[in-house]
Amino acid sequence: MKKILLALTAVAAMTGSASAADLAARPYVKAPMPAPVYNWTGFYVFGGGGGGLSNSDQFIQTTTGAVPLTITQRQGGSGWFGTVGLGYDWQFSGTWVAGVFADGQFGSIRATVQDPFAQITANQKLEDSWAAGVRLGWLVAPNVLSYVNGGYSGAHFGSANFTTLTGADAGIHVNGFNRNGWFIGGGVENSLNIFGITSPGWFMKTEYRSAFYNTKTETELSNITNLPTPNRDIRANSWNQTISTSLVYRFNWTGPVVAKY
Repeated sequence: MKKILLALTAVAAMTGSASAADLAARPYVKAPMPAPVYNWTGFYVFGGGGGGLSNSDQFIQTTTGAVPLTITQRQGGSGWFGTVGLGYDWQFSGTWVAGVFADGQFGSIRATVQDPFAQITANQKLEDSWAAGVRLGWLVAPNVLSYVNGGYSGAHFGSANFTTLTGADAGIHVNGFNRNGWFIGGGVENSLNIFGITSPGWFMKTEYRSAFYNTKTETELSNITNLPTPNRDIRANSWNQTISTSLVYRFNWTGPVVAKY
């Protein structure tokens, strides 16, 4: 009987030791972190530059005679520009972003003005313009926005001096003028946190824009005071297409906002 009790005691002791080993501290496992959440709501500023094309339908008409003569033609040109602006965005429904913005452009996008009656030509520059509009975008990735925009635009076209076919001064010019119009466009904006480089708040955007300006009638004038004018008018509209790349800084963007576990 004593032997049986000793055997049972030994078995109980070994079982207790095994249970104590099972209750030893388990290794620490770090809780999984939630995916980063990016916030596009807030103010931003930007600056950059690009190139543009200019096209216009021109109607040159004589202002003398019982039956005025008219020539219709299309002319074009190209050039460069710089741009600066600011805006505010709202992110909603997770992947949608809407905003308002205003910007200005300055540079030299040239457009040809031609008078076939006198066989003279000139380059008229789009010297500066401005725009105010809205945009709507969709997040193709948490830090990449694809968007369309549109709104109101104004522009200043400089004065132009005509030259002959040989390049000599024709002694005729047209004055500069301001025009109003509208624009539509679109682009892509993305964070510069790439290739292992951390740059919170900094973005780059590339944008296409097409602007249409109202028709303007210009009168050819002599370069010499008190001399008679050539008695010809040039009526033209303007359509400008631009592509720009800008560096953007978002004031509220401090990198991914990660919820605490």
